[in-house]
Amino acid sequence: MAGLIPQGFIDDLLGRTDILEVVGSRLKLKKTGKNFSALCPFHDEKSPSFSVSPDKQFYYCFGCGAGGNALSFVMDFERLDFPQAVEELARQAGVDVPREEVRPGSRQASQPRKDSPLYALLEQAAAFYRQQLRHHPKRERAVTYLKQRGLTGQIAKRYDIGFAPPGWDNLMGHLTTDSTEVKALIEAGLVVENPDSGKRYDRFRDRIIFPIRDSRGRTLGFGGRVLGDDKPKYLNSPETPVYHKGQELYGLYEARQANRQLDDVLVVEGYMDVIALAQHGVTNAVATLGTATSEDHLKRLFRIVNAVVFCFDGDRAGIQAAWRALNACLPVMEDGRHVRFLFLPEGQDPDSLIRSEGQDAFRARMAQQAQPLTDYLFRHLAEEASPDSLEGKAHLATLALPLIEQVPGSMLRRLLRQQLEKLTGMDLDSVPKQAVATADPSIGHYANIPDEMMGERDEDEYYIPESVSSAASQRPPRQRAPEARFQRKRGTERSGVESPLLTAARTLLHHPQLAGLVKEANQFANEESEQAQLLVALIDALQKTPTLSTVQLLARWHGTEMGNQLSALAEKEWLLNIPSANLEQQFFDTINNLVSQQTDRRIQKLLDQSAQMPLTTEEKQELRGLLTRSSTHINDK
Repeated sequence: MAGLIPQGFIDDLLGRTDILEVVGSRLKLKKTGKNFSALCPFHDEKSPSFSVSPDKQFYYCFGCGAGGNALSFVMDFERLDFPQAVEELARQAGVDVPREEVRPGSRQASQPRKDSPLYALLEQAAAFYRQQLRHHPKRERAVTYLKQRGLTGQIAKRYDIGFAPPGWDNLMGHLTTDSTEVKALIEAGLVVENPDSGKRYDRFRDRIIFPIRDSRGRTLGFGGRVLGDDKPKYLNSPETPVYHKGQELYGLYEARQANRQLDDVLVVEGYMDVIALAQHGVTNAVATLGTATSEDHLKRLFRIVNAVVFCFDGDRAGIQAAWRALNACLPVMEDGRHVRFLFLPEGQDPDSLIRSEGQDAFRARMAQQAQPLTDYLFRHLAEEASPDSLEGKAHLATLALPLIEQVPGSMLRRLLRQQLEKLTGMDLDSVPKQAVATADPSIGHYANIPDEMMGERDEDEYYIPESVSSAASQRPPRQRAPEARFQRKRGTERSGVESPLLTAARTLLHHPQLAGLVKEANQFANEESEQAQLLVALIDALQKTPTLSTVQLLARWHGTEMGNQLSALAEKEWLLNIPSANLEQQFFDTINNLVSQQTDRRIQKLLDQSAQMPLTTEEKQELRGLLTRSSTHINDK
């Protein structure tokens, strides 16, 4: 969608984003006091001078002076323009980027958006539950339960475990004084309103409470484990404006706090599994929040580590959960990422197993028994399609190929194909595309394979590389690059010579101050060339708003055809650094040529008009002036 990105959305996106997670997924950070340090990615250095502050959500290099927030880091590190960096952070946060149309000359009056007030309310609720675990008259049942599970007061404090006492309105009575505050509690998922009777009551009652925190440590929601016989056994907060269970992972904040550098993450199924593992020294465990592992979960984890281990019960439900997790992993398996699957003995879960055998034995089990994703993939499929017969081999290939083609890592995908060829004895390159695209989706839960992943590519078509940003990768497949389309109309795409108009536009993009030295842009209003119109639009925008930067210019037309052309020009900034190019002189030569062309066209129009009827006195004076200007220009040449 064309238009500007609302400033309020950008502020809210930065509020959702943890700079430590953004930088840590790209640099190797080391904890130094409250902050984290690393070798600066923006200049060469041997000792770290690059510092990241989780509290201030800011980075700064004491060597080169680079500094900013998560958005500016992504722009500089990934070499993205402003809209693309916003798209990248939004993709990581799992939200869509809105656009709004702004009429020419209008100014946005949006104010910076502060954190949602729900965060403060949820933190107050967490404090209330903690206080109830310490002081409520009926807290002994909760304390006894936690002790029976082997938890200490120290681990309970680390995870902020609390207690929701019996009763219908304990929390509501503690936090509210009027109906407005009750509505906020409903929005936060802490209070339930009966749609029929209109009665309101606390969502969590007589339960152990597990706060769910985001990567910045803010409370988003809660999980509650029943102490009596009520159902369900575990109750989770509903989706709210700040809590999205398909994106969050329980224990991730605590795992990052407990480890200077996470090498891998262990994914288990329950809150108590996470806490029990941490109690016994395994502090890198997280759990999904009542949902299956999703691609969003995996993307988030792989921004932090390169290795993930799934731990499941060995029963049928555990095997089904593992297969769903494998399907979520495949689309994010870039080369260099590792996924393993650990199945526990029947009747055991991580909580019970680590209490019985201890940390060392549990870690040894992980190292020795966890299956690599590739092994688990073929073992699981072989249970349905044994390669012991020709029919089984054909069936196995039919099941495996669509799954393999989802893998974005080219080296891993190639190795998986080689393994499948070894198992089946087939030359997979000879398998028709239809055999892959129409395989039974109930086996692998896979999506249709995009056309651009299959068959040969036309060399005249433009393809988006896998490494480009999310904003660029959302272009329709087989779409020509904007600049290539533009040049193709002129028949010059194979000449390798760029139009002076495009060179001038690129120069102006990176040196906006030059627009102030050009006469008013409306003198070029009659230009018909698309390249000239592009340049004139830039001049006009900069003359109306001289303070616009390169990033703001690109953001101004983001999502439009012109925006695509500008982005393509901006990506070739290196062309501005050619020593032999006098870019400022070239820029003004191009402007002078435009003026000359406009003059010639106006002269010709007046001459044609004079052949039909006499010119007015004003038109004669204009013609004399234009002819004088034209001859002067020719003599200057």
